[in-house]
Amino acid sequence: MSHQYVSCHSWVGRWAPWILAAVALSVYLPALQASPPKENDQDNEKKLSKEEKRRQKAVQKEMESPYKKWLSEEVPYIITDDERAAFKKFTTDEEREQFVEQFWERRSPNPGSPENEFKEEYYRRIAYANEHYASGIPGWRTDRGRIYIMWGPADEIESHPSGGSYDRPADEGGGETATFPFEKWRYRYIEGIGTNVILEFVDPTMTGEYHLTMDPGEKDALLHVPGAGLTMMEQMGMASKADRFTRSDGMTIGQGMGGQPEAMEEFTRLDLYAKIFRPPPVKFKDLKAVVTSKLSAQLLPFDVRTDFIRVTEETVLTPVTIQVQNSDLQFQNKDGVMHGVLDIFGQISSLGGRIVNTFEKSLVLDVPEGEFQSYQDHRSVYQEVVPLRPGRYKLSLVLKDDLNGHMGSMELGIVVPRYDEDKLASSSLILADLIQPLPTSQVGSGPFVIGGTKVRPSVNGRFTRDQKLGIYMQVYNLGVDEKTHKPALEVQYEILKDGKAILNQPEDPGNLKKAGQQFTVEKTMPLSGLAPGKYTVQIKVTDNIKKQTVSPTASFEVR
Repeated sequence: MSHQYVSCHSWVGRWAPWILAAVALSVYLPALQASPPKENDQDNEKKLSKEEKRRQKAVQKEMESPYKKWLSEEVPYIITDDERAAFKKFTTDEEREQFVEQFWERRSPNPGSPENEFKEEYYRRIAYANEHYASGIPGWRTDRGRIYIMWGPADEIESHPSGGSYDRPADEGGGETATFPFEKWRYRYIEGIGTNVILEFVDPTMTGEYHLTMDPGEKDALLHVPGAGLTMMEQMGMASKADRFTRSDGMTIGQGMGGQPEAMEEFTRLDLYAKIFRPPPVKFKDLKAVVTSKLSAQLLPFDVRTDFIRVTEETVLTPVTIQVQNSDLQFQNKDGVMHGVLDIFGQISSLGGRIVNTFEKSLVLDVPEGEFQSYQDHRSVYQEVVPLRPGRYKLSLVLKDDLNGHMGSMELGIVVPRYDEDKLASSSLILADLIQPLPTSQVGSGPFVIGGTKVRPSVNGRFTRDQKLGIYMQVYNLGVDEKTHKPALEVQYEILKDGKAILNQPEDPGNLKKAGQQFTVEKTMPLSGLAPGKYTVQIKVTDNIKKQTVSPTASFEVR
């Protein structure tokens, strides 16, 4: 009771002046109401109005803060620019709440389900990043945390938490040096970026603050120590350590042994670092809709290409060629034989959704144990040839590694050309890693067979200098001279680099004499004389009777 009394007494004492002022105001209020308002009173009302507006804005900001925090601290790495712009236009919490629900629903592997595995996995990643990558700032704000949250755990991590002695790989110049703490993360495949994605994080301050670097030389602790940590070229006197500081690409690594690989090229690295920080694509509605924590392990990367070979005006053979890196497949040792199985399923449908063709195949891959190491450096190639009418189609492919369950899928549009009889035309220009004539018994049957020739396309257009470049193309609807009953055509081969021709030669006249209304371009060229780089093949075919020309091109790369 005494406590209540003291509180009451204090309250009266505190408010007594205001009570007296209220009484006085009640006495003089009628007089004040009768008097016209003064300019000061009007100014006060304006001030109160401004104060009220400020208060309302403050309240609004307070109400918005949970959503602003959601935008800036919870989903900043995965929200797209369009989504962010739309979110900022909302004016009510109800609109924002609906947006947040739809945001997670769009990314759910099972839309409509009360459980959202993507959302659960996303917040698990944030928790993991905060636990493992914090360093003066929360783990989710660090570069390693950001990459982990966006793309999940790396398939391989090379960790050097204390730095120390380090033998450089050949592409960094070789030789021994000492390093700051660093980590290399390798992702076997990241959708929208590519295969074999390698990211390097370095801690030059040795405080645990790793950051993503474009320069593999940044981890070199002896970089600025004269005469120390030299590369192999520098040790042999074939290069100077000072050259590392004058590179135009901003890197400080030494000259690579055997040339600079594509992954080290300036624009390749800039492209990678631009893409790696883009929000992951919102795409979990097909076979990629697996639990996100297993996404990187369940995607099986592969390459595919389609070509078109005319049969009749209404039928076009469409070879679908699929290529998988053997190192991306799992094998079991069975009595000295490394055994693997790759399942392939394909479906071709019209734009209206009608299924036109399906194919499925289980490839059994057996290789002796002693040859397995070199076998992993090669690729497995499969081809299905489908007859189609001219028009537009959708090709859907699903590949699965039987031994570990890893899957990959792809959808792409196909436009099958129409070959009108009165117009000079050509098949696809196929760059092949194998072209060879077939015995009569095998003509016209089996994979990679076109007529009497085996033509195995290079799906990704990559060759090594010890290979031969195969060129294959059919030319249709050549004009025929009324007197000689023979066509009159010219065929010119060109190899271009950076738009400039480095090889230009005509077709053998003896081969041209064999031409009818259809002519087959079939040629192999050694690549030993070409320096590593990207090239373009152009085949220019001129019909001197119809006065028409076709000149298709195809790109390839020499490594």
